[in-house]
Amino acid sequence: MKKHYKDSWIKALFAVVFVFGIGATYLIFSNEPEQMIEQSDDDRLEIMGSNYESVAQENILDSLNNLKLAYDVAIFEKTALSQELELQKRNIENLMEIIKASKNPSIQQIKIYRKQLSDLKTSLDEKVLEIKKLKSQNKNLLTEIETQNVVMYKQKAENDTLISKQQKLESTLKDASKLSLSNFKAIALREKSSGKELETEKAKNTKKLKISFSVNGNAVAKTGKRVYYVQVLDQKNTVLGENKLIEFDNDKALVYSFLVALDFQGKTANVYGVLNADESQFKKGTYFVNFFDKQEIMGSTSITLE
Repeated sequence: MKKHYKDSWIKALFAVVFVFGIGATYLIFSNEPEQMIEQSDDDRLEIMGSNYESVAQENILDSLNNLKLAYDVAIFEKTALSQELELQKRNIENLMEIIKASKNPSIQQIKIYRKQLSDLKTSLDEKVLEIKKLKSQNKNLLTEIETQNVVMYKQKAENDTLISKQQKLESTLKDASKLSLSNFKAIALREKSSGKELETEKAKNTKKLKISFSVNGNAVAKTGKRVYYVQVLDQKNTVLGENKLIEFDNDKALVYSFLVALDFQGKTANVYGVLNADESQFKKGTYFVNFFDKQEIMGSTSITLE
């Protein structure tokens, strides 16, 4: 009985020891692979660390170079923002030089570079939107300017037409208000002992030349005093009479024999002037008579003395 009890207790103790041994062995072997895996991951991260920063550095430089090209395209638009874009482009170039000079950048530096790259991209995006807005505004402005130019051209054409019509009207009124002369005559007169004057054709009997003309009526012409100049030329083309020189505002001049004044009142008026013989008598030949309104010749006539 005692022997049987002793054997049972030994068997129970052995079973406990066996179970505990198996559990301890499982724990040891199950824990060892986890430690090996953790150690392997740490080593892998440590090995990839330097390569990661290098690759990130190259990627940032490539992105900055592409961004620089994008800024060049935006600058090529030649808008009011070109100066700001040039400044941002220089910032990109400076950042690229800094990154290239950094041979072993830390993860923190990489984060800073990425932040600066992101800011530059954001700035470009904003500028591109603003450029599109400016181009749209410029297009609308050009359309408005073209419209205004068309309106101004039409207005100028209308003004030119009105000016041309006004000039023609003024010219027509000027021509209409201009006085015309007619009935140009020149006769030789002799005097009888009684003082009576008679017409003659003999040079030796001629004491004076009576020269007359008519000023035609004109209702639209300005009334008032008018002066006309008479020029009498002999056979030698010498101006007889007063032989005076008068100059006009347009640098023109006239030598006349005498002048005739008239108070014009819109109706036809007959006027005349007299050229007396000087110390020598009138000679045989033809005398030419010209009638002037200022420097403009209005008509002519002639008389021949025998």
